[in-house]
Amino acid sequence: MIIDTVQLPFGQPVTEAYIHRSHPGVEALFGSHAAEHTHWKRRMSWLSENAHKRTDARLLGDTLQTYNTRYNNEAAVMANIDAIRSGAPVIVTGQQAGLWTGPMLVIHKAVTTISAAKEASARLGSIVVPVFWIAGEDHDFDEVNHAYVRGEAAALTRLAVQRPKGARTAVSRTKITQETFTEAVQLLSTALPDTSFKPELLEKLGQFAKQSETLSELFAYLLGWLFGSQGLILLDADDAAIRKLEAPMFGQMLARNDELESAYFHSASQLREHGFTPAADVTQGSANLFLFDEEERILLHKQEGQYRNRKGTKSWPVEQLREWAEHEPQRFSNNVLTRPIMQDYVLPVLAAVLGPGEVAYWSLTGEAFKVLGMQMPIVVPRMSFTLVEDKTSKYMSKYGLSFEEVAFRFKACREAWLKERDETGIEAGFAAALAGIEALYEPVKALTVSVENGLGDLTDQNLLRIKDQISYLEKRTMDAHAKKFGAALRQLDWIALSLWPEGKPQERVLNMMEFYNSYGRSWIDKLLDIPYDQQSGHHLISI
Repeated sequence: MIIDTVQLPFGQPVTEAYIHRSHPGVEALFGSHAAEHTHWKRRMSWLSENAHKRTDARLLGDTLQTYNTRYNNEAAVMANIDAIRSGAPVIVTGQQAGLWTGPMLVIHKAVTTISAAKEASARLGSIVVPVFWIAGEDHDFDEVNHAYVRGEAAALTRLAVQRPKGARTAVSRTKITQETFTEAVQLLSTALPDTSFKPELLEKLGQFAKQSETLSELFAYLLGWLFGSQGLILLDADDAAIRKLEAPMFGQMLARNDELESAYFHSASQLREHGFTPAADVTQGSANLFLFDEEERILLHKQEGQYRNRKGTKSWPVEQLREWAEHEPQRFSNNVLTRPIMQDYVLPVLAAVLGPGEVAYWSLTGEAFKVLGMQMPIVVPRMSFTLVEDKTSKYMSKYGLSFEEVAFRFKACREAWLKERDETGIEAGFAAALAGIEALYEPVKALTVSVENGLGDLTDQNLLRIKDQISYLEKRTMDAHAKKFGAALRQLDWIALSLWPEGKPQERVLNMMEFYNSYGRSWIDKLLDIPYDQQSGHHLISI
């Protein structure tokens, strides 16, 4: 099942320092660590002692039940909601609502959350519930409106739905027509090869599409279908019922906004003192809250006792915003810095499953939690996987490629493989020709300069043109040579497309639907069988 485990760079030095516990100053910013058993017990005690500081568990349970009855009506889910009503803590993760669930990392987040909740339940001797927070409030439609699958020509196929005309509003408020959803299913059907799983898959997706009016709704149906049997509870951050629960915290965030701003700046300053660059912009005067104004989502800025949009063309008095927070909380939403706090207010969060970038963002929030008398939950890095199909594995063996070579040295390995089959010495021949031409041009330049000094530059330019032509001819010759090995090169390119598409990890690019189409849900069950281990690295999974 697990072919190998490798260590990949996280791309975020702060995240590296937290996960590997290599910098005490960074760990102090989080206040706890997932590897410390005592920290889990401490957080459990804190949640129990401070239940009065967050949403009433019974009201939360009722709200979750209403939402999940529609999108995720599984017995295991309802049992977990009852557990929350009785005081059970949660492990939460979240993501924007991508088309067909978005990149594979979304699946990995859900798997990690379910596995981490099971592990925490066993460790602590009491039920811990997995929750997926759908970030339907996000307004960046172009970030979520597409999915990538592999095409036949060792290239990516981009599947997308177009954003309807209208205000730049939340994804959960952006209505998609049935015609658009039907077309999206048809495009996916065309992109996927025929398999024994395809008819049932397309029937299920068509059913969900017909029941959905937004990408967030489609996303919820899909996650419920995939993980509801595992008890994964869903919520949409832009659900009006959730907003009603959030109203008191929006009021606090407005009333103590200057203190929160100072807290974010303090954490950013601490990061810099430790030698790290903050992953998010901490901007002077930013309220770190959004306001929906005629459905347009506007980031609020503070100026002269009022809140304004970025350009200063619209403004609202503090009193107006506080009134809206109390009576019309659906007008508000959080940004990347205030969302962790709101999440912790709504849910009894024992731990949060985060990707590398999110871990870095959260390093800025510890002091802000304290301002509101709260405590940052335990940060749990999500597990990371690459699915390796039998076809890809055979090609890797055939060409002697390791995963690391595909990820970090593929272009050089491909060129080296092709060069080894160059019996005519194309590269060496053209290099010798260029050297010879340069040597021949030395006396030519001496001659032209002797006639007129200004002709030296013209001679150099003339030589460059000739060298460009030689380089062009070399490229055409190399292309002709490569055509002789077209089948082999397509196999090599398939390896890269499958494991490290467009120079990125598979989990950040490819969509899960093509794997479901080929293998059903067996590979998801394989991932769910892997015990959670935050130090385990990046797993290569055979499917």
